[in-house]
Amino acid sequence: MTVAVIAVDVGSTGARAGVFDLSGRMLGYGAHSFDVHRPAADHAEHDSAQIWRAVCAAVQAARDAAGVSPSRIAALAFDATCSLVMLDAHGAPVTVSTTLEDRWNVLMWADHRATNEAQAITASGHRVLAHVGGTMSPEMQLPKLMWLREHLPQAWARYGHAFDLADFLTWKATGTPGVSNCTVTCKWGYLAHADGWPDDLLESIGLGSLRRQMQLPARAWPVGGCAGRLSADSAAELGLAAGTAVGVGLIDAHAGALGVLGGTAPDALDRQLALIAGTSNCHMALSRAPRRVPGVWGPYLGAVLPEWWLNEGGQSATGAALDHLLDTHTAASTLGADRHHAICEYIGRQRQADPQGFGSGLLVVPDFNGNRSPLADARLRGVIHGLDLDASFDGLAKLYHATALGIAFGTRHIVDTLNAHGYAIDQLNMTGGHARSPLLVQIYADATGCDVMLPREGDAVLLGTAIAATLADGHFADFAQAGKAMAHQGSRVRPVAATRRRYDREYAAFRLLVTQRGALAALLHETPDRTT
Repeated sequence: MTVAVIAVDVGSTGARAGVFDLSGRMLGYGAHSFDVHRPAADHAEHDSAQIWRAVCAAVQAARDAAGVSPSRIAALAFDATCSLVMLDAHGAPVTVSTTLEDRWNVLMWADHRATNEAQAITASGHRVLAHVGGTMSPEMQLPKLMWLREHLPQAWARYGHAFDLADFLTWKATGTPGVSNCTVTCKWGYLAHADGWPDDLLESIGLGSLRRQMQLPARAWPVGGCAGRLSADSAAELGLAAGTAVGVGLIDAHAGALGVLGGTAPDALDRQLALIAGTSNCHMALSRAPRRVPGVWGPYLGAVLPEWWLNEGGQSATGAALDHLLDTHTAASTLGADRHHAICEYIGRQRQADPQGFGSGLLVVPDFNGNRSPLADARLRGVIHGLDLDASFDGLAKLYHATALGIAFGTRHIVDTLNAHGYAIDQLNMTGGHARSPLLVQIYADATGCDVMLPREGDAVLLGTAIAATLADGHFADFAQAGKAMAHQGSRVRPVAATRRRYDREYAAFRLLVTQRGALAALLHETPDRTT
């Protein structure tokens, strides 16, 4: 009987599931959406019960599509966005919303309400900051917990569990509370290489009772371990067999890094960057020794691979910025249902006809939701240079192209920063929504000067989670063996040599625009001068 595993990915608006065999081939796929609630500016919330229903629907659809019986599923594992789930001591949802509705009990990763609290942690100078690029982000969980304690005191008194979303899903599946080394090391200030929870920091920011109140375990589970077995109730909801092994969960981007880097030889990892490009972008670089990189999260020990240190860069609005452009530009109404594909096809033809001139002179710094890396300032905002009054479809195409190019230049800025601190990255291993667009892949290659490698299995996020699932039931001895068997490289896209001078020149202009933005912000007393 052929053995299979199930990987579940919970993103910003929906759950996806894939059934995989032990060669890394996806046998079946399912998906189901859920809501995002936005009651105020910078607030974004989910309903954990709705997320779980979406997970169950996606898993059942994937198993049906694969045509495999529950008895053939040896293990499953979850990855998810780094969203914060709040429950009472009995597991019932408790509100995180200013509406006070208990159904909205998840602070989405993109929720930026805790900017002031993040700044307060940054001002503390605590040793944890050395592992988040020197600046605490409002996307991390400690600032969000501070905000909840301060602004929703009645809800705070009712809280009895706090989970990262991947850990919530693991708990929901098994009934066993625990935390993944991936989630708490990257988003909670947990120091996996040292003494674990930073109790002195928690005390100083008013969260001294956090571990006791939220029933947080003393030590985190290692990635690649088994978190428990599927409970009878959850098995019935998922359409699987009770007792199925459940792997330790991961953050979605980190699962993607495992999916694209899992088969890489150790001596080649210094030259490889995992690029998970979708609604936002995450950039994962691994090293044997810790490397502190200003404005880049980490170094984190064991967050993706045991005994390897991770540095994590990111861009908060990438696919979201392209979506927003099409949502708001009048000419986008002519594009039809598959609007990104349609406009990318048009831009591709224009670039082919005029590779040196199409869209030149129009620059976008796409920090519309702040700069995650390498400037690490959530208050920064985007800049457009060279905008005219052209509201035509061609004008939209040029603006879309400039935005995509600005996103790729932001990735190059992160690569340059990593390389200045010990890496030698010249290859992007790419997955996510952008990897499905030949135009966007080519733009990343041209703008960064790096080769872009696409995986054989297009959905490397689900693949990485499937690798973690196989380890939960002991099918492979370790990540190296599992990665070699399941993670395979596909096509390579190289930069177009003839356009190298153009994109080097435009990148220099992009960096100058970033510098000028910092000087203007300082002049207007809006933000510090962040120009490097």
